[in-house]
Amino acid sequence: MSYEILNKINSPEELKALDKEELIPLCNEIREFLVDKVTKTGGHLASNLGVVELSVALHRVFDSPRDKIIFDVGHQSYVHKILTGRKNGFDELRRPGGLSGFTSMKESEHDPFGAGHSSTSLSAALGYAEAEALNGSDNYTVCVVGDGAYTGGMIHEAINNCRPELRLIVILNENGMSISSNKGRFASYLSSVRASKGYQGIKDKTRSFLSRIPILGRALHWLLSGIKNLLKKVFFTPNYFEELGFLYLGPIDGNDYKKVEATLREAKKLGKCVFVHINTTKGKGSDEAEKSPDKFHSVYCQDKNGSTFHSVFAEELSSIASNDDNVVAITAAMGLGTGLQSFGEQFPSRYFDVGIAEEHALTFAAGLAAAGKRPYAAIYSTFIQRAYDNIIHDIALQGLPVRLMIDRAGLALGDGATHHGIFDVAFLSHIPQMEIYAPFNYECLRKAIHYSVDYKGPMAIRYSNCCESTRISEHTWHMLFDGAIMSDFELDNIPKRVFVSYGGQCDRLLEAKALLAEQGINVGVMAVHCIKPYKWQAEAIKQVLMSGAEVVYAEEGIKIGGSAMTALAMLVEDGVDCSRLRIAAIDDCFASPTEKCELYDFVGLSARKLAKYFE
Repeated sequence: MSYEILNKINSPEELKALDKEELIPLCNEIREFLVDKVTKTGGHLASNLGVVELSVALHRVFDSPRDKIIFDVGHQSYVHKILTGRKNGFDELRRPGGLSGFTSMKESEHDPFGAGHSSTSLSAALGYAEAEALNGSDNYTVCVVGDGAYTGGMIHEAINNCRPELRLIVILNENGMSISSNKGRFASYLSSVRASKGYQGIKDKTRSFLSRIPILGRALHWLLSGIKNLLKKVFFTPNYFEELGFLYLGPIDGNDYKKVEATLREAKKLGKCVFVHINTTKGKGSDEAEKSPDKFHSVYCQDKNGSTFHSVFAEELSSIASNDDNVVAITAAMGLGTGLQSFGEQFPSRYFDVGIAEEHALTFAAGLAAAGKRPYAAIYSTFIQRAYDNIIHDIALQGLPVRLMIDRAGLALGDGATHHGIFDVAFLSHIPQMEIYAPFNYECLRKAIHYSVDYKGPMAIRYSNCCESTRISEHTWHMLFDGAIMSDFELDNIPKRVFVSYGGQCDRLLEAKALLAEQGINVGVMAVHCIKPYKWQAEAIKQVLMSGAEVVYAEEGIKIGGSAMTALAMLVEDGVDCSRLRIAAIDDCFASPTEKCELYDFVGLSARKLAKYFE
């Protein structure tokens, strides 16, 4: 495709040099570029299509990197990346060592703060703004917050600490959920007046003129301001931000380029903390994305049809719920991603989407459990980290039967370090009373869910975002210790070499087994279904080691404090000779390569790397 105007842009300075007549055609070219690239590589499409005009205006009005532009989550920063010299990297978008799908301080000086999780932007921006104030700088800090992120508590905690005099501009991008009651024809009129130079100019000049009138001037100014505020409260719903003492502009059409740039210039001119409220269309410019913004929020470059672990979970839970009125489901704004949307359609009164508020979700689940319900909270592994205290203090300490359904367990190939689900086993393992299951096939997942229904304490069931592999489903498995452990050998016929793992990593063990078989090397595979209590896997590994076999415990998780290391500690304490036990795990790093590579190879967990242990 030919991008006549876009090809001229490799920096904000070049963007500023464009004629005004070129800006709207530029926005159209950017949308074509996004659709072309993202549909090939995978990534967040609809959200970026919606913020094209905003991103162009931001870099026309402000001076990045001197002025700091911080995007919440960062999944809507693709246009920002394009305009700051990174468009040539989009062929490697979201690939290990390639362009990040989020903002990254390592990637560019134009990304002042890395992201990936929601609702962090304003806290970070506030930190920058206060630092600029302490330095006596006149630089601006701008943060872009979506209405989804606005459901997260951190945003409100940050607002509570904002000072009206800071040179901080907060852009509230609303593309589907209202964050302000100030809507309708009156709000549109007020928006058009407030965003104009005339309104603010007259307001400033009137204040200045009245203040200069001897004796009565200041009093007259405050009297008129009081009358104005009283009339606003009588005729309009009070604006949340203005009630807190901040300046507010909007709402405006965020896809009308001229209005967006004019409003941002006005906000900058005010030189204070300003909240700019814009309305954008998610998926703008793509008929399919506009009609189904949730479907096109994140697109995949491969076919995702068929069952996945989370769809099997949702089906099984719905089946149980049809016979048990106490079963309830909770999600933190990930109904579609966790599969629970279908549960919500069947049982709307027992389905709770609490927004991007993982901490609240789990304490809310604890309250439901204390009241006699059977709550299932489905949250991605990377996001459940945010509720660690709630798991310990509100759930485990009280022994409440909350079922944590941990989705997206393991490495996140596209989303990268911010979304790797590699810490949950380590940080959950040392919590008393917590049982942990890591089913590697659908049958084990169903068994774990049915077992969880009547379990009287906290429990976690973790699984990856994938389908059950044909290697696993077609393999012959033997149940050990009532199914807590599965193996492709009997304990009275143990091979001389054995792989051990859990969850999705078991598929790569079978692949490594096949590679070794080609060399005439026989290897057994042991799949840990129940991670904690650790006694089952420790006993199974003990019997393998006592047979004289070599063992490699491969863990798609962090090594320190992980399942393999915990099992090893138990075996050593039991006096078992563990000299033939080796651990292959993610060793003290965030699994974030800086060069292009195969990610499992990078962390030593690919079939090829695992096979080398026994060659």
